[in-house]
Amino acid sequence: MSFTIETIPCLSDNYAFLIHNDVSGQTALVDAPEAGPIMRALQDKGWTLDLILLTHHHADHIDGVAALQDAFDATVIGAAADAHRLPSLDKEVSEGDVIEFAGADIHVLDVSGHTVGHIAFHMPDANAAFTADSLMALGCGRLFEGTPAQMWSSLSKLSTLPADTLICSGHEYTQANARFALTIEPDNADLISRAAQIDADRAAGIATVPSTLVTETATNPFLRAHLPEVKSAIGMANASDVEVFAEIRKRKDNF
Repeated sequence: MSFTIETIPCLSDNYAFLIHNDVSGQTALVDAPEAGPIMRALQDKGWTLDLILLTHHHADHIDGVAALQDAFDATVIGAAADAHRLPSLDKEVSEGDVIEFAGADIHVLDVSGHTVGHIAFHMPDANAAFTADSLMALGCGRLFEGTPAQMWSSLSKLSTLPADTLICSGHEYTQANARFALTIEPDNADLISRAAQIDADRAAGIATVPSTLVTETATNPFLRAHLPEVKSAIGMANASDVEVFAEIRKRKDNF
């Protein structure tokens, strides 16, 4: 199947994503931080909007929904566990549910941690996972509601996706995340190279999102908490994976 993914900058550092089927002409949106940039992108492409997928309830991911619904009457889908604090949903979904869109399957994953009820969408036919504020480029979301164990479970789940999966996350935090990651693994050659490329890209105004899962597993400290070299690097050689993840998250919160 032929799908195009468009990354739409919104607000100061958010991203929304349009998924367009080049044959059927159908278009889905993942998250709606604000309506204006999304509507302009749709207009520029000559696309309409059929489906809105919501990852979690934070305002910077849902505030554009009402205006987009008014303009396009799109179907809105979000987590059943979050329905009480999301815009009105046409369909509520949970872990393991499959959404059909333009002849392709979108798999729903519970990735609680940043919030409880946060979901991600894995679309094999587009070779992409839309992870918002769970797995991020060189990072993960701050634990506003969930526990380290929940987030580590979520990240571990995402790490089992195919290595070439595009990780379409919700924010342009990558440059700051890289500076922190280097405090955990200053000798990681892949990370050093990636950080330099990120600096060059941001200087040129180039987005660092999406990334690929194989890149994240090689460089993202939050995905690497189970590795002996990371445990040793932070002086926790004998600690559990969750304990190491929690320490890395604590250090990032105070960075």
